[in-house]
Amino acid sequence: MNEMAQSLPGPSDYALTPIKFSRLTQRGVILGLSASQLVVVGIGAASLVLCLYASGGSALLAATPVMVICSVLAWVGVGGRTLVQWLPAAAHWLWRSSGGQLQYRRRIATPRPAGTLALPGDAARLRQWLDRETGAVMVHDPHQGTLTAIVEVSHPAFILLDPAEQERRVVGWGRVLATTCRSGRLASLQLLERTLPDSGKGLAEWWSRHGTHDGTWTSTTYAELIDRAGPAGERHATTISLSLDMKRASRAIRAAGGGNRGAAAVLRQEMATMLAALRSADLTPSGWLTPGELALILRSAYDPAVAGALERHGDLGRDLATAGPVAVTESWGSLRSDSAHHCVLWISEWPRTLVYPGFLAPVLLSSGLRRTFSLLYTPIRTDQAARDIRRKKTEYISDAAQRQRIGKIEDAQQSAEFQDVLQQEADLTAGHGILRATGLVAVSADDPDELERALSAIEQAAIQASCETRRLWGQQAQSFAAAALPLCRPV
Repeated sequence: MNEMAQSLPGPSDYALTPIKFSRLTQRGVILGLSASQLVVVGIGAASLVLCLYASGGSALLAATPVMVICSVLAWVGVGGRTLVQWLPAAAHWLWRSSGGQLQYRRRIATPRPAGTLALPGDAARLRQWLDRETGAVMVHDPHQGTLTAIVEVSHPAFILLDPAEQERRVVGWGRVLATTCRSGRLASLQLLERTLPDSGKGLAEWWSRHGTHDGTWTSTTYAELIDRAGPAGERHATTISLSLDMKRASRAIRAAGGGNRGAAAVLRQEMATMLAALRSADLTPSGWLTPGELALILRSAYDPAVAGALERHGDLGRDLATAGPVAVTESWGSLRSDSAHHCVLWISEWPRTLVYPGFLAPVLLSSGLRRTFSLLYTPIRTDQAARDIRRKKTEYISDAAQRQRIGKIEDAQQSAEFQDVLQQEADLTAGHGILRATGLVAVSADDPDELERALSAIEQAAIQASCETRRLWGQQAQSFAAAALPLCRPV
């Protein structure tokens, strides 16, 4: 892409600007050790000291097994984590499995409470609220204290645009993200892009409007061709979800009347601001999702085999009370729901070198795979971001001084992380917002073997995009809700 930009004629404004991501910090509490590592190291050291004081050197044999176990837990790594970092996930998994929480079966004879969403796990607490002014469905999470609205967005193929237009659209999208940090009332912003089997509805509508229906052989053959070729295609759909933090916006909610009505009024303000920002970025919002449209998305995520049929049949399957899965079974590394097997990958490392805005094309344009790419942005208030940056600077400087006192060589990765902190401080001073970005990829397939092949293809595509992915072991159900549903679910 760089060579293409350089070969085009014109001024330097036509060249794409490369971007660079901050590294995932690996700095611990003291000398690179995390809190859990310090705990197990402290247990090993305490056992040694107690044995020496109690029985002298003869008790060293009794303390040796404890020290060896603590050392293995603290420093031996598996799958990118140390063993002590696996303990919370394994303990939570054992607790859920002993309580029968790895399986979900809908009670079809028992109606759900009015206004709830038929979703498994902690998503069962979600409530729907229909906004009369906009017709949009708003999803209320009473535990997290959030209210979420979803808009569908259409856009041209980014990689087919010329470099000048790509650069302009990147700048416009940066302004969209900046709006999420200004009010301080948004809990998160989710960008979700999914591949769907084309139901053929668009082709059928075009043929019904523009085709010649005269009963001739040509007309009949063309209609049959459209009917057969439509469902075999593939299309992409993009949604943007706004989640209002009802605690931060409590004053504005009370001023708007309080309760869900007041929260909906405040969220409408954020929705209007977001629509204006999207249009200024040359993105085309197609309206806020209604309950029926959201129900279709939820049903398609858990039961992709019927997605095309439901889209072709009008109002069928567009009830949020029945949109959830009938059966869900979670295993250590995957999830099965209704007609598909799923697995979620976490983008643990974004590109560490300079890349151009279209670097995710290998992942997003992978064909023949059912996958959902989700970016979850968490905006940070300016004052909180400034405090975090000052704290990180102080910690890095203190750690550097400590390493110098004990004669430990400065690590290049630690220096790069410190430079990232300085760059964030410069961006904040220049008026930009700070957002934490979490990338998830949910892959779906009809059987486990096909799922593993699809996962391998996505992992290779991520490598081409200079990204590192990790499988989220032991938390597939919660991760799938965050990656495949446009509800701003936390991970």
